[in-house]
Amino acid sequence: MAENNKDIRDDEFRVIGRTSEQTPATSGEGRRNRQAALLSLLLVLCIGIAAIIFWPRSQEPQEPAEEPEIGLFEPDTIPAPVQTAERKWFGTETDKSFTEKLDTVINDVQLSLYIPHNATPKLTVGVPDRRDKSIILAAQAADIRRDNRKILGAFVLKGEPLAWGLSKKGFCAIIEGKTTVGVSENSPLFEEATEKGGYFFRQFPLVDNGRLVENEPKNKTMRKALCDRAGQLFVAVSETDESFHDFAQALVDLGVDNAIYLVGSHSSFGWFIDEAGEKTLFAPDVHRKTYRNENYIIWRNTNTR
Repeated sequence: MAENNKDIRDDEFRVIGRTSEQTPATSGEGRRNRQAALLSLLLVLCIGIAAIIFWPRSQEPQEPAEEPEIGLFEPDTIPAPVQTAERKWFGTETDKSFTEKLDTVINDVQLSLYIPHNATPKLTVGVPDRRDKSIILAAQAADIRRDNRKILGAFVLKGEPLAWGLSKKGFCAIIEGKTTVGVSENSPLFEEATEKGGYFFRQFPLVDNGRLVENEPKNKTMRKALCDRAGQLFVAVSETDESFHDFAQALVDLGVDNAIYLVGSHSSFGWFIDEAGEKTLFAPDVHRKTYRNENYIIWRNTNTR
């Protein structure tokens, strides 16, 4: 090659570039720079993927829980509120004191409704005197225990507690002329009845504010209930053997607000006096023992005592 770079022969060629000392790509520092850039890129990619996968779902729009989706052809399951003031009482308006009997059929359940007119309820222990003409309706109230024959559940008679305990959640309280039928595990009306000389007993709950209450016994027999419908009290009796469920459902469909069980079965004693003054027993053909702690809810003619 010629000494002069500008003097190039036809059989020669010139390489133009940097010398090895001037090329950083081939040095250790260049390799480290490339590795750092690659790691930075991989780190950014990992952060992005993790953000997509683990982004909190709470950020997604959701339907409010209180407004569930309802299909067009689904029936409305929310019952319309019942206006108590608009419901008429059963039976006739009268100044006489007697028990009116009405018969009806609800869901194939034959019911007899015994509606006392112009009478006040109270509790009594022991079988009432059939000769007492002032009693227009009498039905057994609380049950008695099988083992010791004591009253089953809390019981107050004229302000005196005779029994304690929560065997059944339904209750009836009669205090200063006001009768309350309801469902509660710990009702303050027990203490109030004690303080004010009232009455209180417990039984199986059947209807609680218009809703059916399920009970454990599954047998079928004649059923009795103390019912409160729009402020009217009456006794409902099934004329056929029914389960607790079917009997309670019939009461619900009858429009009963609250109801508790009364001692039922074909052997439960009691009677009513109709408008003509005729007395009819609930169990006329029964022959059974009587017990000292048998207790009754009775309605007494307000015109006689």
